[in-house]
Amino acid sequence: MSDRDQSSSPLRIALAQISASSDPDVNLTEVKARISEASTAGAKLVVFPEATMACFGTKLAPIAEPLDGRFASEIRAAAQQAELIAVVGMFTPADDGRVHNTLLITGPGVETHYDKVHLFDAFNGRESETVAPGGSVPVIDALGTRIGFSTCYDLRFADQFTELGRRGAKLIVVPASWADGPGKYEQWDVVTRARAMDAQALLAACDQAWVQPRGSAALGIGHSRVADPYGHLVDSLDADQGMLIVDLDMSKVDAARKQLPIL
Repeated sequence: MSDRDQSSSPLRIALAQISASSDPDVNLTEVKARISEASTAGAKLVVFPEATMACFGTKLAPIAEPLDGRFASEIRAAAQQAELIAVVGMFTPADDGRVHNTLLITGPGVETHYDKVHLFDAFNGRESETVAPGGSVPVIDALGTRIGFSTCYDLRFADQFTELGRRGAKLIVVPASWADGPGKYEQWDVVTRARAMDAQALLAACDQAWVQPRGSAALGIGHSRVADPYGHLVDSLDADQGMLIVDLDMSKVDAARKQLPIL
């Protein structure tokens, strides 16, 4: 099928709202099972949360692995076998002894990654103490469209999403592990829809499922969702673990950019 043919057909994606443990091996088993589930459902892209490799509150340096390590290699093999693109939050070693908060983006014909740029030094959290920032934000051509990537706290920075829209991204994928707290669901609801409007793109945000908060660790609130370029919710989950399957109408992006030529 040509890119032109794909762009006129719905793009089926899956958001795997899991609750990661502190054990990368347990989480890897869960990821491979959810990749298989997404493939069976006909998805061509499956998105996992930020920190899927190990939940925040875990000592990150001892569990971080390079992109050719076991964790990434087994996900890469599973995505290839399932014939879909997987986006999975993990941690990779940084040069200064900290780690990078990394998205592995892998599948047939696709291999790249994104190191989170904006670190969560807010609401009594200090991500920068253990995590080094990334420098660039990737945009890829895949599945008949153009896809951009961001992570969690990046949602607070509208200019990153406007730039992704200007670079032609029609789908923005945002893994997250959103910290719970007073007003945090309302903020999640607003920023996910607003950033879709800033990029004039479809935005797929996959959060960790809600668990009881433990200190200042960002463990997730659930409510993974897809928003359209007008800020409308296409579909969403509740707080619990689950899989959201959505057929994306990519023509909405072209229509929005024609009606509101703000980029």
